[in-house]
Formats: sequence, structure tokens, C-alpha cells
Amino acid sequence: MIVLLIATNRPGSNTEKVAAQVIEIYEKKGAKPHVIDLHKLPPEIFSPTSYAEKPASFAPFQEAISKAGGIVVVTPEYNGGFPGVFKYFVDMLKFPESFREKPFAFVGLSAGIGGAVRPIEQFTTLVHYLQGIVYPVKVNLPGINDLLDEKGRLKKADLVERLEKQADGFLSLLKQLGKI
Repeated sequence: MIVLLIATNRPGSNTEKVAAQVIEIYEKKGAKPHVIDLHKLPPEIFSPTSYAEKPASFAPFQEAISKAGGIVVVTPEYNGGFPGVFKYFVDMLKFPESFREKPFAFVGLSAGIGGAVRPIEQFTTLVHYLQGIVYPVKVNLPGINDLLDEKGRLKKADLVERLEKQADGFLSLLKQLGKI
């Protein structure tokens, strides 16, 4: 199973819009990703007592990560980094087994010129620490507000092509590793 993780809890975000297009790309290739949308995290997960004992409502999130053969992360850049809720989500997962030997692919977007290079670099460091595998082809989308049409879809065919090529390569890697 492939998990697509929407790494923000901002409803209606550009990240969610780009993720929807990435999901379509994977579905056209015969891989229907299981979506984890951090906007849908149960509120009780934010209780300080959740560190010691995870609420039952968090179990489906943990189960999806545990069963994932590969994880596609679509992340925005917030203040030069990835969203705090994304790190909190990772902190709530079982350590260290949740990411161990799991391949990750990254799509990053930002309003500025960076295209979420910094958040992807930061999260790559975390994936390495947690013994995950980083697929080297990343797709960065700078100036996202100018890249989306009125329906929230990428306007430029070359950007969609980059996402498609990344998906092809990531699916090939997952097959080679016996993850799907």
C-alpha cells in the first residue's frame, strides 16, 4: 500500500489541491494511495497525555503508516520549514519502527521561490534518522499561487509531467524492493 501524506492541517490548502492531482496520477498508474490528511487528525491527539497513551482515534493513522510500502509526502513550506503539525504527527507514531526501511517520495510547494526545498531537506534528515529510504527525485513547486488554475489544478503541463515521472520512478523502486 502507498500512503500519500498531506503534511498540513490547513483545510482547503494549496497542498491539498496539489495532493489531489498527485493522487490522480498514482490512480492512473494503477496504485490507489491511502490518504492521510493531517487536517483530519483527531483533536484528542493534541492532549499532552497522548505522548504516554495514544487515543484510540489515532490507531487508523498509525495502522496506515505501519502497513505502508511507500510514503509520498506533499508538504508546504511554512516559515522556512515543514509544518509543526507534521512533526507532531511523526512524534506520535511508534518509534523507530514506523519509518524503518520505508521509501519516501517528496513533493514540496511554497508561495515563495524556494519550492519547499528547505522543508524537504529537513524532513529528509528526519527520515534518515528514523531509518527510512529517500527516493532522490523530488518535485519542488515554487510560486504555487501562480501555478494553480481556478480549479486548483497545476496549469503547466511540464509540472504535471515531472509529477508523473516521479510517480513512475517511485513505483518502480517500490516494486524492486518488494514493497508493492
